Amino acid sequence: MDATAMTGTVTGTDRTDLTLLVVEDDPAGVLGVPQLLDAADAAGTRVRIRTARNLTEAERLLTDDVHCVLVDLSLPGPGDDPLAPLRHILRLAPRHAVLALAASADAELAAEAVRVGAQDHLFREELDGRLLSRAIRYAVERKRADAVQVKLAESRLRAQENARLERGLLPTPLLEGSDLRFAAHYRPGRSRALLGGDFYDTVRTPDGTVHAMIGDVCGHGPDEAALGVELRIAWRALTFAGLCGDELLSTMQQVLEHERESDEIFATLCTVDIAPDGRRAGMCLAGHPSPLIARQGRAARLLPYEDGGPALGLLPRARWPRRQVELGGAWSLLMYTDGLIEGRSAGPGSPRLGQDGMVGMINRQLASGLRGEELLEAAVTEVRSLNGGELTDDVAVLALERDRTRG
Repeated sequence: MDATAMTGTVTGTDRTDLTLLVVEDDPAGVLGVPQLLDAADAAGTRVRIRTARNLTEAERLLTDDVHCVLVDLSLPGPGDDPLAPLRHILRLAPRHAVLALAASADAELAAEAVRVGAQDHLFREELDGRLLSRAIRYAVERKRADAVQVKLAESRLRAQENARLERGLLPTPLLEGSDLRFAAHYRPGRSRALLGGDFYDTVRTPDGTVHAMIGDVCGHGPDEAALGVELRIAWRALTFAGLCGDELLSTMQQVLEHERESDEIFATLCTVDIAPDGRRAGMCLAGHPSPLIARQGRAARLLPYEDGGPALGLLPRARWPRRQVELGGAWSLLMYTDGLIEGRSAGPGSPRLGQDGMVGMINRQLASGLRGEELLEAAVTEVRSLNGGELTDDVAVLALERDRTRG
């Protein structure tokens, strides 16, 4: 039934305690595993023995504190497969080291046991305490090493998936032929390994209009990031198809409703289409913070946002008015996600920075001569510093700038 023995007792701080589950149906206990280990110099290892006479008993005794399982391949099992008991143990114990015990005449079967998943095999006729103790330790370490390799492989796959998501969320702008300068900066929230749902894009259509968009899917993680990629690609395709304003956002909402995993998922969005002469633009807000504009010789301020509509996915028949905005001759337009304004203004417990605090910060940085990528990087860095540590949300910011004063 359940036999327990403390064997190979060693004193000192280097001792490692291991638990071995022996699965064999010899009622006389011919294997004598406890006695073998008791006679061995365990070299710093103390092994606790549990014995199961059948697979049902093994399943009951196979708890998380078991480090290694020794399976007798002569154990009867269902069907004609002599490895059926071993396969059953491997399914029950995917995180445990497993040793196979066979007669020396069954060398081919023992080798097959390793091929199907055992860490090693032992021959009954050659078994002694030192060999068994060493095999247990090596099997446990080999299983740990295998687990580490699996985690490393999974980490590499996650990194590759993240890179693909990042390329989808943060694309290269298509601005060939435009005199506008483009810059963007993205900083993921450090509390998560994956990108969140922030996304943006900028394209120039054949008529010379420059279209810019930034958005944020609620929530964090790969599902939200994938939805953000889908929305960005849909926006680009619809923009090149000639849609803008309410018609574009209504179609985007249909895409969101079709692709989201639950009705609770929504996305905020800001779109701006800049006329070919660069002096005016149309803007739509779908639950998103309004862009900031800095005109030559004047302080930066927020564009009007009273006419915005709801976030995509909240109201089935929503409308999103398109507001006309005069830009002027030379200007800088800053679009951002709410991660830039939701951090704290003076460390934990202080009020949030908010849009007014952001405007003041950007004006100070503009006054110091910062532009383009340097401005965006400085803004995100200062927001993090004001917050008193890493931000809990992703931050995406993009800037479009025109420094020519054409008629």
